[in-house]
Amino acid sequence: MAWLYLIAAGITEIIWALGLKFAEGFTQPVPSAITIVFIIISFLLFSRAMKQIPVGTAYAVFTGIGAAGTALIGILVFGEFVSIAKVFFLLLLIGGIIGLKLADAKEAVKAGEQ
Repeated sequence: MAWLYLIAAGITEIIWALGLKFAEGFTQPVPSAITIVFIIISFLLFSRAMKQIPVGTAYAVFTGIGAAGTALIGILVFGEFVSIAKVFFLLLLIGGIIGLKLADAKEAVKAGEQ
């Protein structure tokens, strides 16, 4: 369940990061309010995930999902610049997130065996 909280926290991080764009420095009331709500939701989910997932792993995955997701939306929705290097490093980031999940699962199995 902790991993579901962490993934949801990462997704809500994408939402509030995009909300910051529309809030225009918190000068737009509705986008600003939505952004603040999603910041709160994101950190509540993140804190629940950290009850069971090591802080280093949780934070890396949380920020990785947010960074990769926001960058992908920037490219796909807002037409931001894309290059082979940018795609490569986004894939590397996503691979790192998956690797952290797999490494955490292996550590959990080891801990259960002892």
